[in-house]
Amino acid sequence: MAAPPLLILDNISFTLGGAPLLNGAGLSVSPGERLALVGRNGSGKSTLLRIAAGELQAESGTRFLQPGATLRYLPQEPDLAGHATVLDYVMSGLGPSDEPYRARNLLEGLGLTGEEQPGNLSGGETRRAALARALAPSPDILLLDEPTNHLDLPAIEWLEGELSAMRGALVLISHDRRFLSRLSKATLWLDRGVTRRMDRGFGEFEAWREQVLEEEEREAHKLDRQIVREEHWMRYGVTARRKRNVRRVAELAALREARRTRVRPTGTATMQAAEAQGSGTLVISAEDVSKAWGDRTVVRDFSTRIIKGDRVGIVGANGAGKTTLLNILTGALAPDSGTVKLGTNLEMATLEQMRGSLDPNRSLADTLTDGRGDQVWVAGQPRHVMGYMQDFLFQPQQARTPVGKLSGGERGRLLLARALAMPSNLLVLDEPTNDLDLETLDLLQDLLADYAGTVLLVSHDRDFLDRVCTSVIMSEGDGRWQEYAGGYSDMLNQRGEGVAARAVAPAARPRPAAEPRAEAAPAQARKMSFKDQHALASLPGQMEKLSQEIAVLEKWLADPGLYARDPKGFQQRSDALAQRQQALAEAEEEWLRLEMLKEELGG
Repeated sequence: MAAPPLLILDNISFTLGGAPLLNGAGLSVSPGERLALVGRNGSGKSTLLRIAAGELQAESGTRFLQPGATLRYLPQEPDLAGHATVLDYVMSGLGPSDEPYRARNLLEGLGLTGEEQPGNLSGGETRRAALARALAPSPDILLLDEPTNHLDLPAIEWLEGELSAMRGALVLISHDRRFLSRLSKATLWLDRGVTRRMDRGFGEFEAWREQVLEEEEREAHKLDRQIVREEHWMRYGVTARRKRNVRRVAELAALREARRTRVRPTGTATMQAAEAQGSGTLVISAEDVSKAWGDRTVVRDFSTRIIKGDRVGIVGANGAGKTTLLNILTGALAPDSGTVKLGTNLEMATLEQMRGSLDPNRSLADTLTDGRGDQVWVAGQPRHVMGYMQDFLFQPQQARTPVGKLSGGERGRLLLARALAMPSNLLVLDEPTNDLDLETLDLLQDLLADYAGTVLLVSHDRDFLDRVCTSVIMSEGDGRWQEYAGGYSDMLNQRGEGVAARAVAPAARPRPAAEPRAEAAPAQARKMSFKDQHALASLPGQMEKLSQEIAVLEKWLADPGLYARDPKGFQQRSDALAQRQQALAEAEEEWLRLEMLKEELGG
């Protein structure tokens, strides 16, 4: 028999700013459960977690916590005020029977001594201290709201191991796909005020979510068709059977009300970078650059060549010098030695990590227009600020909202909106994924994939690095940096060790699995088969043809009246679209495989 839940939220309602945020939401946490809580920015995830933690009172509904169960909560913005040292703060979260040594061990594992003063901590150090406080009692239930924000890669991977080993239940909010996929066994989706549960990990969530939304669309089409039938009857059949007429009039009114009040899925942000005139082929050339701060060398004899179209990620522990290296490569900071040459016609747009350029007292609209009227200039063309705001999921009523009142995710979207409006052929992004929801991350990834210019990116999001980067520059310690082809996972394979391990000499580094063995025939002696050569030459034409057919089908299906006029034709075109999209995906995969084979064999 299954153990009873430790924590239950039932039929929870909460209103924010006059609009219902939660409307009958629920949460059930059993012993040892691993639950991912997901949803759009602003959907109420943090509010629901605060209600679960007992920090916020719901307007209606019930909260039940099993007597004797211990619960700890990590908020997005921990408050360490009132404590002399970090150790005092962590120890204050222990119960009478908890072991003090665990607090010290956790602080050490997170790279803190415990003697730090809370007022002097960086954002990442504050987050580490709060994590130690939440983990130290080994609680029965651990509620974590964006625990990886401001953490570096070694700390994220350490935290994954710690959470995997804990015996208590875990409820986790995070934008880090890999973190969620590795730790969750069930998923709770908060959408339009209500919750839906899937008893599988986050790795299967997005496919399940699409099925749910498609079913909603089918139900919406059924409702629309029923309204059309009833309206037809109203025009031509009202003269007979008066009692039945009254009932059907009421039914039609109810149907119209159902359509009017139906809560639709939240839209997705529409992102498009304003692209400037193309840069030269060589964007950045760095030769033997070094930089030291006092006695500490953060960049030592580093060289690289960045070509137009490259997407280069810079990764490493906090304090390794990622931002310093980024500033050197973009010309914002001069190296102590070595040379940096920037290419011709460069126009740079920058998204900074600390968001210090945002004035908290300025309104959202004024921030986008720089206080000049109601127009935003995007790629040299004027757009009304209200329309541009809606591209990034801001509502018109938020136009006069002070920036300081926006959530972390909303501030992230605001910075993106401002950066992407600037004409550029070089995007410099310092931690762009912080506080963005998963759907907005998807769109940002698509934008970077289609961007014709060059991208420099600092990020701790491993999945984002894998999806975006063509190469990764990794801190190897002691000011040494090494560039690896591919994304984050490719870097680990080539490096032969984890991000927290000390670097080994290049000669001792294990050979990647894909590298030919010494006794194998040289790559130059092998050739592509005629079949592969023909496929490589013909696939681009096939992909172009499929893309054109997809565009035609999507145009047909965009007609809102097609389903009502021709349900069979609608279904046929929907099936044809799915088939062509699958064929295009397979063609792209095969073309990529052949291109990689061609490169491996030396062209």
